[in-house]
Amino acid sequence: MDLQDMRETYGLGELLEEQVDADPLKQFGVWLAQAADAGLHEPNAMVLATVDQDGRPSARTVLLKGLDERGFVFYTNQQSRKADDLAVNPACALVFPWHAMERQVRVEGTATKLPTDEVDAYFASRPRGSQLGAWASQQSQPVESREELDLQYESYERQWPEGTEISTPYFWGGYRIAPATIEFWQGRTGRLHDRLQYKRTEASWHLQRLQP
Repeated sequence: MDLQDMRETYGLGELLEEQVDADPLKQFGVWLAQAADAGLHEPNAMVLATVDQDGRPSARTVLLKGLDERGFVFYTNQQSRKADDLAVNPACALVFPWHAMERQVRVEGTATKLPTDEVDAYFASRPRGSQLGAWASQQSQPVESREELDLQYESYERQWPEGTEISTPYFWGGYRIAPATIEFWQGRTGRLHDRLQYKRTEASWHLQRLQP
């Protein structure tokens, strides 16, 4: 395998200033809907990057589970590494990599915890298996074996038999990322990609083109 010879020629579309909404969150909604309509696998998957108290970055893929004028929502175990990072440094970044459409969206902003009522409402909507998995996993902590993890899951299956309501774990919650910048990227020929960046101002958003 020769990595230097691995390359794609982009050219599926263009991204011009007159084509986008003045509100980047509305524009994001348009692109997300197009990604879903195109049949992309998990178009709401996003890479979340955080930084710990020592300035060491880490990144992982999570799922976008809410979007409105306030920002981007995801849910997680609040004893995980990402939660530990956000507790000491709420600044974070997102990347939506829609490779099949030669697009990506980058977001930089600040995360805040969601209120309990929003967390409980979402948790109640999850499939039973996902609810039990949230209780069974001490996310980011070491475990001796897969068997031990399965046994933890089975113990919660016995605790909440089929048909019973499963409560939200005390260590589980969600975050809303309020964006400060949102960049839309569209691949173009000759690597002269289109990059349109929105920066939040006191009154609204400022749109500017970045060189590729």
